Formats: sequence, C-alpha cells, structure tokens
Amino acid sequence: MINTREIRLVSRPEGEPSAENFALVETTLPDPGPGEVAVHNLAMSVDPYMRGRMNDTPSYAPPWELDQAALGAAVGEVTASGSDRVGVGSLVLHGLGWREDAVLAADQVVLLPRREDVAPSRYLGALGMPGRTAYAGLFRVAAFRPGDTVFVSAAAGAVGSMVGQLARLAGASRVIGSAGSKAKVDHLINDLGFDAAFDYHDGPAAELLARAAPDGIDVYFDNVGGDQLQAAIGAMKLHGRIAVCGMISQYNATAPTPGPSNLALFIGRRITMTGFLVADHDDLADEFASKVGGWLADGSIVAEETVVDGLDHAVQAFIGLLRGQNTGKMIISL
Repeated sequence: MINTREIRLVSRPEGEPSAENFALVETTLPDPGPGEVAVHNLAMSVDPYMRGRMNDTPSYAPPWELDQAALGAAVGEVTASGSDRVGVGSLVLHGLGWREDAVLAADQVVLLPRREDVAPSRYLGALGMPGRTAYAGLFRVAAFRPGDTVFVSAAAGAVGSMVGQLARLAGASRVIGSAGSKAKVDHLINDLGFDAAFDYHDGPAAELLARAAPDGIDVYFDNVGGDQLQAAIGAMKLHGRIAVCGMISQYNATAPTPGPSNLALFIGRRITMTGFLVADHDDLADEFASKVGGWLADGSIVAEETVVDGLDHAVQAFIGLLRGQNTGKMIISL
C-alpha cells in the first residue's frame, strides 16, 4: 500500500475559484497490479483550461468530479511496476496530477527521455502541451508566413511566450505581445526578443495595439478574448488570421460576456478565425520535438518557469495563475 496525499474538488465555484473549493486529503493507494505502475510525481502542471473543468458543464475536457482528486498533467518516476514495458525508475508523463503519487495502467503513461540538460518540468511546459499548443496554433492554425506581423495576448504566459519566440525564429517582421505588468512587458522585450509589448492595464487595447503595430497585424494568437480580441480584429490586415487558443478573460464570468462589435470587418478584410485544440494536431509531435528541442538546447528559446514548492501550495498557485501571477509556465514541484 502507498500512503500519499491528493487535492480533491469539494465544491464548484461561482466566479473566481477559492481555496474552499478544494481539500488536501491523505489517502492510501493499492500497490500496482499486472499491467499497472506506481508513480511518484516530481512536478505537476496547473493550466488555465482547468478552470473550465471545475464546472459541471459539457466541454472538450470532462468536468472534475466532486470529492475526487483533480486531474492534470504530471511528470514522475515509476516506483513499482507490473509492466514489462515501463520499468522501475522510468521517467513518465501522465494525467494524474494534483497528487503526490498515482497508480495507473502502464498504457496511460508516456515514457520520457532522461537528459541532464532537460529538467523534467520542461515536459509540462516548453516541451509539453503548452509548447505544442503554441507550435500548432501558430504554424498550422494561423498559417504563419515569414514576414507576418504577429500579435499574441497573455504573451508572458506558458503558451504566449512560446508563440512570440517561435514567430521571431520563423521570420516574423514584427512580434507584439500584451501582458499584465511593466515587469512582464520588460521581460517580453528584453529577454524573449519581442519587438513591442504593452501592459493592457495602461489604456484601451485598440489604442495600445495601434501604437505597437501602426501598420496592422497579419496574425493574432488569442489567449484572452474580450477587448484584446476586438482590438486585434480592428488591426487585421487583408486576409488576416486569428488562432483562438483561450479566453481567460471569461473563465470566471458569472454571466454572458459581450462579443466583439466589429465582426463586419471579417467580410471586407477576408479575416479567418479558427478555434483549436492541441490534441487535434498530434501528427506534429515529432516535428515539434525536433525543432523546439533544438532551439531550447542552443538557447534560441527562453523557457521561463514560475515554480511553487509543494502540493500544499498548489491551490493558491492555480488561483494565482488565473490572476496572471505567473511568468512562463506555472509548475508545482512535488
């Protein structure tokens, strides 16, 4: 038997989540049976999409069950195995985060390479789902072309920071980002190589974007929705493309939020806007790993992480993520 701890969802939030929606619980797991593995988690991910899983509503990811452990990506080490494929000591990626240990079927884990130059947490960020989301969204969904002017919202986050750097490396003529503080704006320009950035608190998004991109934009990678989506539509050039990855400005809304009022621009400017999920683009996995892995190794891409220590602090880290308190990928070290 394995004595461990996990975080459970005990109530569903109205608006912004709070610590009272969760409980940290001691529990006991069985030893793995045939075809199963026990994993001690080294790091777990908290991501904006998880806010939707707290609601009991249909979505692309099933809702978390009340009084059950929350779910999400984690990287860990196999401590016991009933599988010939996954041995003890293997480094694995799996979907039973929000807990210190997990027992699951061996076919539900992904074997990861152990590399001295790659921290395990990278497989939750730049080399994991956020990085693949940025890659698929920019190059396939938004159909990026060298010379494009690219605008990305929430640009200091796990996905947005990758989008901007990928666009720069692929030959964008100008890369613009929005973020929520002066420190993040400085980070985008000085550390990540953005050409321009603005703090969305500093004024109307349309005015801030117009100053940063006076000639308009070809691509908008949307993580936010709201005023920034409307501003991006207004700045779109002919045949502009919008990849819709997230709408974090709406995740805690308790009533319907108004949509953009300038949708008529789609007609004359022949704008395309496409929502997407990274799971629809698994065929890009090898290409992504090769290119982005190389850029990380040679320092062409900076992968910032905000690391919070301990399962005890995971809930506050998740709430902080939704408030924009992270730079880069938010990671819980276990």
